[in-house]
This record gives sequence, C-alpha cells and structure tokens, in this order.
Amino acid sequence: MLPGRKYGPEDFLRIAWQRKWIILLPAVLVAAATVMYARSLPDIFRSETTILIVPQRVPESYVHATVTSRIEDRLGSLRQQILSRAKLEPLVVNYHLYEQERASMPMEAVVERMRQAINVDIVRDDAFSISYVSTNATAAKEVAERLASLFIEENTNEREVLAEGTNQFLETQLEAARKRLEDHEAKLADYRRRYAGALPSQLESNLQILNSINLQVQGITNDLARDRDALIVVERSLNDAGAAAAPPPAARADATSPGTSLPDRLAAAQASLEELRTRLKPEHPDVVAAQRLVADLEQKVAAAPPAAPSTAAVRPANAAADRRLDELRTQRENLTREIARKQEEEARIRSQIASYQARVEEAPARESELTGLTRDYETLQNIYTGLLAKKEDAAIAANLERRQIGEQFKVLDAARVAQRPFSPNRMQINAIGSFGGVMLGLLFAALLEYRDSTLKSEEDVRMALSLPVLAAIPLLAADAPVPGGRLGLNAARLARALTGGSRES
Repeated sequence: MLPGRKYGPEDFLRIAWQRKWIILLPAVLVAAATVMYARSLPDIFRSETTILIVPQRVPESYVHATVTSRIEDRLGSLRQQILSRAKLEPLVVNYHLYEQERASMPMEAVVERMRQAINVDIVRDDAFSISYVSTNATAAKEVAERLASLFIEENTNEREVLAEGTNQFLETQLEAARKRLEDHEAKLADYRRRYAGALPSQLESNLQILNSINLQVQGITNDLARDRDALIVVERSLNDAGAAAAPPPAARADATSPGTSLPDRLAAAQASLEELRTRLKPEHPDVVAAQRLVADLEQKVAAAPPAAPSTAAVRPANAAADRRLDELRTQRENLTREIARKQEEEARIRSQIASYQARVEEAPARESELTGLTRDYETLQNIYTGLLAKKEDAAIAANLERRQIGEQFKVLDAARVAQRPFSPNRMQINAIGSFGGVMLGLLFAALLEYRDSTLKSEEDVRMALSLPVLAAIPLLAADAPVPGGRLGLNAARLARALTGGSRES
C-alpha cells in the first residue's frame, strides 16, 4: 500500500477481483465449518403455558381479601419457592431429565441448569407465562404442565396460609386488646366505687344536697335558739315558783324536827331541794344532802302506817304551787332533751356538710383523673372494636380461601408439544458464519494489500516518484512475441532508462 494513496470504488473492485481467491477461500471454509457446527447442535424445544389470574368470585365490597400484594411480588415469591432445589430435584428425577449431566455433574449443578431453562414472564396485569426448554419436546411439555400445576398449588396454599396467619394474628391481638380493655374496665369501676359520690357527674347533685343540708342546719340552729330561749324562761319561772313555795325558816327547821309529821317534813324537804336546785348545781353538796334527805323521808313515809287525816286542812295555795312546779320541771326536762337531740342532729348534719363540701372541692381533681381513665378506655375500646371488625373480615377471607373461591390461578393456554425446535436457528447461524467467512477473507485481502508496495498504475508512479510517465508497457509473458519487434524493445529500454532503471512496472 502506497502512502497517501486514495482508493475509490473501482480500486476496491479491482483489489477484490485480483484477490478473489484470498476472499473466497476463507468464506467457503468458514461457511462449511459453520454448517457442520449448526448441524451438530441438538434441537431444543420450548413448551409454554399461560396462567390467568382469576379474581375472587365474591365482590370486594362484601369481602376484602387478606392477600393484596402485587402480581410482581407474588410471582417473585412463588418463583423462589418453586425454583428451589426441593421442588426441582423431584422433577429432574421423575421426568428423567439431564441424564448425561447427572452422570458427570453434581445434582446442584443439574438443578441450576434446569433453573436456567425455566422462564417466568408477566404477559399482562392479570396473566403470566411459564416456559421450559429441553432437547425433548415431550419432556418440555410435561415439565411446563407440572410447573404450572406447582404455581397453582403453591399460590392456593400460600394464600390460605397467609389468610390463616392473618386470622390467627388478629385473634391474638384481639385477645390481648380484650384483656387490656377488661383490666381498664375493672380499674375504672374500682375508681368509681372508691370515689362514689365525689365523681364529676355527681357534682350538681352534691351541690343541691349541700344547699338542702345548709337549709336544714339553718332551721335546726333557729330551733335551738328558740328552745334555749324557752329553757331560759322555764328556768326563770321555775326559780320564781320555787322561791314563792319555799316555807319559812321555821317550817324548814320543822322538816328535821321529830315533832313534825312525816308528810310535812317530806314536803318541806322537797321544797328546800327545789329551792337549792334553782340556785346551785346538781353536784353541789347541799343539793346532794337535800336529795338524800328527801329520799330518806320518802322511804319513811312509805314505811309508816297510814295516819289519821290531819285536822288542819291543806292549803289550796300550796297545792297549786306544787302543780306549777311539776309543770315547769316537765317543760325543763322536755326542752333539755329536745335541745340535746337537736344538737346531735346539728352535729350530724354539719358532718354531712363537711363531707359534701370535701366532695365538691375534690371534683376538679376527680374530673381530671376520670377524664384520663375514660380517654384511655375509649381508646382501648376503639382498638378492640377495630380489631374485632378486622378479625371478622379475616375469618371470612380465610373461609373464602379455604373454599377456593378467592383469587385463583387458572391455566389459560395449556402447554403443547413443540412441532419445531425453538433452538438452534441454523439459518441464522449459517448466515452469520458465511458473513464471518467473507469478512475474514476481506480482512486477509486488506492485509495483503496493506503490505503490497508495488506500482500498478500510472497514478502510483506519479504519486511515488513525482515524475511524469512517458510510456506504459504492459505485462509480457516470457514466451509471448514482442509486438513491434526491435522497435518495441527499444521503446521499452528507453522507458526503463527514463524511469531510472531501478523499478519495473
């Protein structure tokens, strides 16, 4: 190849024609070898089945399925399970696959080869295909059918297991939520029992009761004031009546003199006792002595025989005074008992007032505590209600899967025995081999042309020597006659001399 030489289409055609055997020989050899190689390759058959994803037959508005994963995720999970060694090794053994490989390779490698021969593709949103390639068309069809059955069975089992697992999980969560709810209910009931009467819901009734009790206390206080005033009046009247009915000192002295009759002495002693009581306390020694004297005289009067009636008539004034004293004493005793009773009633009611007042004051704290307990209870109740509804839905969905009326896989296009091999494509292999042979021949021709530095045309001479060409002498055979005789020979010599005598064309 001459440096700087530019080749045109005619140059390439000339080179190809000149080196046609260099081009054709590799092309023919490579094409023949390719044909022989393609004929030696075993036929590989592919069997394919299409599986349709049938939605559940019960509307989603009535029963929600628990398995809602995408088809890509589910197929990925199913593919990993079915293409595992535990699933593929029985197929290799049962269908007598890869017998030659099994004789020289471990089972792991054989299973891996079978795994590479299986292809799972998503056809559309609701369908996917399973294909298997093998050198045996019948085996390819049977294995494809078995793989489709495995996908259908595994999908059914997986959906049932997932539905049952979801149901059991929700049942466990529901039981735990029920236990927490019952514990909180017991805590709430205990709180209400402990603070019964002081709950926020009872605040209004407590205020009403407190108001009513205050009115009762006010009434009792007024009654006590009136009773005390009445007692003071009775005490004063009793003092006045006792002083008026008291006998003169001489008569009082007769109460202890032996010559006075027992009834007179008893009357004098009683009058003296009443007079002392109006001035002294009951525990005063004079009062105690007067009481002892009255008691002794009463015993003596009771033990003495009846005496003849005194000739002296009882004065009406003394009898009226005694009756008045008895009435006043009775009033005093009644008032004293009534005052004591009302004081006890007042103390009891005031204790109730303190209790209800404490309940009213504790109402804000109780309300805060009860609000927290109630809020937690409502939260737990909502959780329990939600879990109960989900558990019921999961139970229905699990029953749906058990009865196999949920989403299922169904064979849409069954696998068939392939009528022609899927591989190899011998025409394509032969075409590639022939093209490669031609390219190899062209490469050899280009290499030879690149290494060839001879001058083959006037253009080559001008480019290589930068000299004009005076004449061109064609190639002459050794035994061919020289055209023109000596004249032609001389012209040739002249041309050789002009070109420097160093190169031949």
